[in-house]
Amino acid sequence: MRTELVWDGKYDEYGRHREVDAASLAMPLQKIETVDEPRQRAEATGQLTMFEEQLAGKKRDDFRNRLIWGDNKLVLASLLAEFKGKIDLIYIDPPFHVGADFTMDVPIGDGKETIEKDQSTLEMVAYRDIWGKGTDSYLHMMFERLSLMKELLSEKGSLYVHCDYRVNGFIKLILDEVFGQDNYHNEVIWRYRRWTADSSTYQRMHDTLHWVTKSNSWLFNRQFEPFSDKTVVAEFKRKVEGGRAVQDKTQLIERKGDGVSKHDVWDIPFIHPVANERIGYPTQKPEELLETILQGHSNEGDLVADFFCGSGTTGAVAERLGRRWIMADLGRFAIHTTRKRLIELQGKLHKEGQPYRAFDVHNLGRYERQWWQKDRLKGAEEEHRKVVLEFFRAEILTNATSPLLHGRKGAAFCHVDGIDGIFTSDEARSVSEAVVAAGGREVYCLAWEFQMELRQHCLALEAEHGIRLKLVPIPREIMEKNRKSPPPFLEMAVLEAEAVTRAEAGKTIVEVKLTKFLPSLAEVPGKELEALQERAIRSGFDFIDFWAVDFDWKPGEPFHHDWQDYRTRKDRSLKTVSDAAYTYPAPGKRTICVKVVDVFGCDTSLTLDIAI
Repeated sequence: MRTELVWDGKYDEYGRHREVDAASLAMPLQKIETVDEPRQRAEATGQLTMFEEQLAGKKRDDFRNRLIWGDNKLVLASLLAEFKGKIDLIYIDPPFHVGADFTMDVPIGDGKETIEKDQSTLEMVAYRDIWGKGTDSYLHMMFERLSLMKELLSEKGSLYVHCDYRVNGFIKLILDEVFGQDNYHNEVIWRYRRWTADSSTYQRMHDTLHWVTKSNSWLFNRQFEPFSDKTVVAEFKRKVEGGRAVQDKTQLIERKGDGVSKHDVWDIPFIHPVANERIGYPTQKPEELLETILQGHSNEGDLVADFFCGSGTTGAVAERLGRRWIMADLGRFAIHTTRKRLIELQGKLHKEGQPYRAFDVHNLGRYERQWWQKDRLKGAEEEHRKVVLEFFRAEILTNATSPLLHGRKGAAFCHVDGIDGIFTSDEARSVSEAVVAAGGREVYCLAWEFQMELRQHCLALEAEHGIRLKLVPIPREIMEKNRKSPPPFLEMAVLEAEAVTRAEAGKTIVEVKLTKFLPSLAEVPGKELEALQERAIRSGFDFIDFWAVDFDWKPGEPFHHDWQDYRTRKDRSLKTVSDAAYTYPAPGKRTICVKVVDVFGCDTSLTLDIAI
């Protein structure tokens, strides 16, 4: 007999503890982007030698940091093969509010106007997964992930879990169970100041950070709090009254920096509304908070991780402090925000003559939507396809030549992806082959979620098979009870661009010009859709947040950021023609890939063939 925290799902029907089956969850990581902004820009302009000379002696090492999009349970399991026992510090800021709202306001154009971004279907289903059974499902979600994180930690490794009063007690008990009470070291209070209109309770002015370690040989770098003015004055008076030689009072005040050992209440303010580090992400944490954690529990070159990375603060601080990093998040808007933030930091560090590491963006896995299938469709995949096709107003095929072709709309075939998956490049190839075999020229691919960078894979398939692949997100509105009228089915963004060449000093200089962009608006609340569709047609470029060019793209390889431009909170301008001054090393045929990310974090790509 023992006292323990029990939740629905902790034990199976035979009373056996449910272990996390990491082997069945592990999946291969797919590298979809490489980002080394200053180096790739130097390669584009033929100035790599100069760049390498500037970087001589400053290169940290060959480790490439990783930013991973996907369910972090799958990400954690997939990292075990390479990183088991190798991560020195993990910080996580998981959701701890059952009523969490994934919507946010995002600026468009010059930033004077904002629009509401709805939660993605992936985020909505994840929310149901985390809170569907209330506290029970939340506890099981955290137990599984904390168990996998323990396996990834090194023997000297530490884990920090960020939470508040709503789940504080539960998290402490789960940490005791996973890591053992002897490996729990501090309940750290992050104290901040804010004022609210709520007068019926005490003002809430702190969050909690739980610190646990993998073993009893943890790394801890002692940090100091500066002496208070009161302490300095008291020391001055003591020496005067003692009749001893007194240092100048100014010298004593300067000695405040010597300080005393840091305690477990950290007074760190919220990010100021006009601070340079503020990027407008709802759950963004102050860099000072992460600096304190990283400096206390890691050294330069150590590997740190954040598996609920949000706006990427952990990685940004790790980069500045010379740590290696791995970050992951389920939301593609979080991945986009983090990627842009780290690209900006790379350029800043290079300009200041400081070292930095390159990073890669990875894609991973599927996420289940079985709650809707079980609750409303009684578990039937065929019923799911039927519902989607009826709302899409397509004919249901009963005698198709391939099980991948489920319907027809006009002359085009329709493929409805499974309810529990993300439509991937492998599936796109299989569908396109089925369409060719059936004598078709066009197919609608309807899916809940699409693999990041999928459009560039489809471009290669269209060229190979001579067909048109239309990628159409399934609107979440079809899951509404008693809905009869079809919601809008919007194809993924429309992007058009052209290559622009000019002769200069005997060389051919290549640039890319954006000529048209129409966002899909798949994550816009229905009440705003009609007005925003009109706005998007009039000024589609206002919806572009980031765009990049790979001047020598090859099918099947990651997208290389040779050049990019993006809007920031303070600078809302955006170039529509690249200024890379790209030159190719030899004549021949090349393929340029252009990637655009809209203000919602959704990406689309196109390719341009060019002969030099």
